[in-house]
Amino acid sequence: MPVPAGLSRVDLGLLGGLALVSVGLLFWATRDAVLAAGFLAGLAIVAGGVLLARRLFPGAVSREAALPDWTMLRAAVNHDDIAIAVTDRAGRLVCANDLFATWMGGFVTPPGLPLDGRGAELLKNAGRAAWRDGEGRVDDLVVGPLQLRAQILRTGQSEDYLVWRFSALERLDLVSEITRHLDGPAGRTLGHAGVMTALVSAEGRLRVANQAFLLRALGEGDALHYAGRDVAPMLRLDDGGSLYFAREGDRATPVRMLQIPLVPTDSNSAMLLAMLDEEMGPTDRGTAQTYVETLLSLLPFGLAMVDRDGRFLYMNKAFVRAAGLAEGKMPRYPGDMVVGEDKGPLADMIRRHSSGQQVGGDLSIRLAGQPEEPVSMRVVGVRGLGEAAVLLSLKDSSEESRLKRQVAQASKMQAVGQLAGGVAHDFNNILTAVLGSCDLMLMRHTPGDSDYDDIQHIRSNANRAASLTRQLLAFSRQQTLRPQILQLPDVISEVSHLLKRLIADSVQLSVHHGRGLGAVRADPGQLEQVIINLAVNARDAMPGGGTLTIETYPVSAAEVRQMGNEFMPPADYSALRVSDTGVGIAPDVLPKIFEPFFTTKDVGKGTGLGLSTVYGIIKQSAGFIFADSKPGEGTSFTVYLPVHRAEGDAPVVAQPPPKPKKNQWGTGTILLVEDEDMVRAVAERALSRAGYTVVTASQGEEGIERFGTMDKVDLILSDVVMPTMDGPAMVRAMRARRPDLPVLFMSGYAEEQLRQSINIDDVAFLPKPFSVAQLTEAVSAALDDAAHRAAPHG
Repeated sequence: MPVPAGLSRVDLGLLGGLALVSVGLLFWATRDAVLAAGFLAGLAIVAGGVLLARRLFPGAVSREAALPDWTMLRAAVNHDDIAIAVTDRAGRLVCANDLFATWMGGFVTPPGLPLDGRGAELLKNAGRAAWRDGEGRVDDLVVGPLQLRAQILRTGQSEDYLVWRFSALERLDLVSEITRHLDGPAGRTLGHAGVMTALVSAEGRLRVANQAFLLRALGEGDALHYAGRDVAPMLRLDDGGSLYFAREGDRATPVRMLQIPLVPTDSNSAMLLAMLDEEMGPTDRGTAQTYVETLLSLLPFGLAMVDRDGRFLYMNKAFVRAAGLAEGKMPRYPGDMVVGEDKGPLADMIRRHSSGQQVGGDLSIRLAGQPEEPVSMRVVGVRGLGEAAVLLSLKDSSEESRLKRQVAQASKMQAVGQLAGGVAHDFNNILTAVLGSCDLMLMRHTPGDSDYDDIQHIRSNANRAASLTRQLLAFSRQQTLRPQILQLPDVISEVSHLLKRLIADSVQLSVHHGRGLGAVRADPGQLEQVIINLAVNARDAMPGGGTLTIETYPVSAAEVRQMGNEFMPPADYSALRVSDTGVGIAPDVLPKIFEPFFTTKDVGKGTGLGLSTVYGIIKQSAGFIFADSKPGEGTSFTVYLPVHRAEGDAPVVAQPPPKPKKNQWGTGTILLVEDEDMVRAVAERALSRAGYTVVTASQGEEGIERFGTMDKVDLILSDVVMPTMDGPAMVRAMRARRPDLPVLFMSGYAEEQLRQSINIDDVAFLPKPFSVAQLTEAVSAALDDAAHRAAPHG
């Protein structure tokens, strides 16, 4: 006969024996055989019912008869610093500790917790894994400001419970900060103020203390070897409850000790002890708070105390700076210093911590003075500090925020510059075709023809568009510069006549040059563009007239250090300042003035590229430019260019004179490789008209095929950026067969941008857009240079 689940054969025998003994005792006491037989039959019926229930519902009967599950309870309380909850197989919450309720906002049944993102789904899957495998884990769960790790274990004698354990991944580590400051100047300052301070571990051992504490507690001899000592023997209590330093004996001065728990929920937490002589002040209720305020005022990080009603009691100067508050204007409530959306969450968190456990939490808030930059505030419940119930910690992130803004601005300018460079490249291809077609048509028309003026208008507007693309390339720092060694006064002198025509008669031009100016290395044409753009900007800022001042002066490396500008490395500079007496620039507009297409002028009165062009030219010349303005007081732009030092004190060599203009006619065979059909067609027609034999290809691989079939090639005229194979790769393959092959590259990108890819010896470069005359002159010059290199030199 099978034994029911949960019972052995010995158990059945023992129960049968007990039943027979009971029937015997009943018969002996009553001498009634019928009653005894009825009792025995009743026992048999009950026993049969129990056995039948066990056979039909073995799990239910065994659970009803099970003893309390002590192993489950031991697992639940194993770590009292971890948020713990226990659920049964039916998904009901059996128990949870107080930390769980604090973190989760109440006794919520997992996995239905208030988690951010996909946290609830991940936690639910981990619970299923625990039922299946015995354990489940989830990392990076987020509950409000907390980042948690969850471990779910299947436990119990019948393994029908789940223990959910949640531990914080990150905590605000005040211990290391206080350790560092107590052992430094802050500890000495506290000692001078009569505050004896020590940091004690959870085991009651001394971690660090200021010199005032060590001298009173240990004396001069032992003050050097204090780490790890037990603090309890250093102190003694008398019968009246007064506290003394033990080593000072019967004549000791009583001290008052404040205990400030730093991280109460951490098993390795520490406690800050602040001790003061009783003689230092009155012993009323406010003394403890006064001492703590003295302590907090000396600490370098932002701390504030709040009472149970949520009102500020005290904040140190570091907190005032971090919160961006005006001196002497302390807000009444913490919610007064944050934006409206954050007032409720901050008040709720302070209320929870003021009446609950001594635990802390982080909350991301936005300060009213800096609503665009969230900061982290630490809220910690405290006890024993008089009226203070909550301690607020706020990090001064103003410097970090400033750096973030600068990086964001630089990234934005770089991204816009890359976009501008790409747009300019595409426009240059289009403008090359337009200008070339206009030139070819003008060759077939004379000034008296009816179409001549229309073609000239098209060409003129195409040149204006080409000027805009050059400004875009200047802003993106991708234009081709021709730097020379020059003096700033010479550049200003060259452009001064043009400036007098550009500015109105009501604007007076004043030029001043300082002495001892060093030479700079820059493109004179681009520097003239900088001066003209700044002067025109100043003229427009003075509609009623005023004074435009241009001055130059030297700036030494020592003066740069005194300026305290972290962007300019200390070095010698030649400075150019352009100032006006106009309307000035508003503070909210000033950070945007160098952005392309940003303008405050009326529609149709500017492209928004003037100052962005200036910015790009100066940056590409290794210089710096800064704007200083106040509304109604005028604006000044200051350009700093590094002084050029000739190597070995060699004299500065003047630039060679420009080469004479080349002939626009010639002979020879040219292999033209260009992926843009319209540019290729115009260039082929222009060169054929000039007398050259032209063979065309639409991309690099086709160019190599044509080169292999040609008996004679006098020049390769190729675009740089092409699909499949670019121009430089094609030229390297061709020169592997013919090393002296003349090459002329052309591109809508600037030569500076393509410098690495066209790093090939003896090649010329022609920037787009170009006219027919410029193309034929560049081809003629490239052929002449090749012939000069090939000629024998005696």
